[in-house]
Amino acid sequence: MSSEVPTARRPVLRAPRLLLALLLLAVGALAAFGGARPASAAPNAAQAAAASPVRIMPLGDSITGSPGCWRALLWNQLQDAGYTNIDFVGTLPPQGCGVAYDGDNEGHGGILATNIASQNQLPAWLSATSPDIVLMHLGTNDVWSNIAPTQILAAFTKMVGQMRDSNPNMKVLVAQIIPMNPPTCPECAQRVVDFDAQIPAWAKSVSTAQSPVTVVDQWTGFDDATDTGDGVHPNDAGIVKVAARWYPPLAALLTPGSGTSSGTSTGTSTGTTSGTSSGTSTGTSSGTTSGTTSGTTSTGGTGGSACTAALTVSNSWQGGYQASVTVTAVTALTSWTVTLTGVTVTQAWNGTVVTNPDGSVVIHSAPWNSVLAPGASATIGFLASGSPSPAPTVTCSTP
Repeated sequence: MSSEVPTARRPVLRAPRLLLALLLLAVGALAAFGGARPASAAPNAAQAAAASPVRIMPLGDSITGSPGCWRALLWNQLQDAGYTNIDFVGTLPPQGCGVAYDGDNEGHGGILATNIASQNQLPAWLSATSPDIVLMHLGTNDVWSNIAPTQILAAFTKMVGQMRDSNPNMKVLVAQIIPMNPPTCPECAQRVVDFDAQIPAWAKSVSTAQSPVTVVDQWTGFDDATDTGDGVHPNDAGIVKVAARWYPPLAALLTPGSGTSSGTSTGTSTGTTSGTSSGTSTGTSSGTTSGTTSGTTSTGGTGGSACTAALTVSNSWQGGYQASVTVTAVTALTSWTVTLTGVTVTQAWNGTVVTNPDGSVVIHSAPWNSVLAPGASATIGFLASGSPSPAPTVTCSTP
């Protein structure tokens, strides 16, 4: 996002053919499931609700939508963890992120939260998509335009009211936005800090038991010098961090394999904001990849006395593939490490990646999945270049 208001829109990239095929299959499956049936066999309201996917709207500016590849990582993290009956929704189409995912979104490049509210743009988007949950990373362009935090939060309040008019049970996840330090706005870094600091109190004031507003701390641990390409937009390292921060509070609202929401959220912040961030970086983003999907194949892993690991290749295309590793605790764990050989990892989620000088890849557990009781498991996912055959070897150990 530069200040983005006067800039031209980027051309929208076509979704990979793989994604289109998967979506067509999904539509066909839903049609088959929900097709005509005798009146005596019609499901009751509770059964129908349980069968409906949870509709999740990513709402924001270009950090969310252009191309916003953290959405691709988040989608696949949820799928790998068993949250399969979900539907990302929005009036904007997917853009290329090099991997199949549900890319519908409401990420409008250059947009201001205050303009969304003053121009009443949100009700039409809500009417068209009917979300159950909104993931909102907004305010970056407002901060860049030196709009006061109180004005931005007033816009947030109006939008939350419109969300509840659309769905009285709406769940809203609101980000404390990532750091910003573009060369053209040296004051922006501190403005973000000042804005983020006011979000938790605002969220508490508007949150209700029926429609909770939960703060997601996207600021802490994000470094604009290494996690963006221009001081504003996440690069490959940044999108991993953004997806990882959305995952725990979003998963808490979902039930694996089900379309039902799992109850009420407390609406509390996951962290606090302090200090400033500075610097810029060149960064890169992944391009569009097309190809075909492979059948799901699993390869066994090995482990020590404390844990085991098993690798599953879920998708492949020319020049790359997607896989996941399931770690299962044999004894109680407070942390764990997966080591892969024979693989070049380009992105990963639910863990921290280190590539050793000998070419092996080590993925360390993240703070939220490091503690495992005996028999419990956690799943990490990754994208890799090259071919999945022969499959990488995978081992699990404790540090």
